[in-house]
Amino acid sequence: MISRTSFLEPEGWHAVNDGVMGGVSAGSMSFETDIAVFGGELSLEHGGGFASVRRELRPGVLAGATGLSTRVRGDGRRYQCRVGTDQTAPGISYAASFDTVAGQWLEVSLAWPAFEAVFRGRDVPDAPRLSPERIDRVGFLLADRRPGPFRLEIASITADRHVDDS
Repeated sequence: MISRTSFLEPEGWHAVNDGVMGGVSAGSMSFETDIAVFGGELSLEHGGGFASVRRELRPGVLAGATGLSTRVRGDGRRYQCRVGTDQTAPGISYAASFDTVAGQWLEVSLAWPAFEAVFRGRDVPDAPRLSPERIDRVGFLLADRRPGPFRLEIASITADRHVDDS
């Protein structure tokens, strides 16, 4: 059996877009009724090309988790779910990509082995192994090199935990 803990609260989300490197992409998280929306405009101008949102997590909240699941409705683009820990240099995240189907709700399950360490879009092969108990932030990123508007609707983000039901 799988037990799930949700953390899609409206508080604490903030954008980190390519403006930190001179780009002009715009992305943000907003909340509509019962869903979150990661949306905006991706631009390749001025060396840009990514938009992201993230929120901090209480230390240890993912201890014992086997991965994350999220229910999303996208626009046909490829997104990344990203987590970060206190055990890496600033800017390093662990990313797992997932595809969306325009206008269709999907349940995306991402086990920890699917997350790879990255820094500015490049693999970090010598990064420490991802330790779920040390994850302190979660977010989403779009960097598919396709300029234009984007919209990812998120109905839930949950931590998966296997529970012995015997």
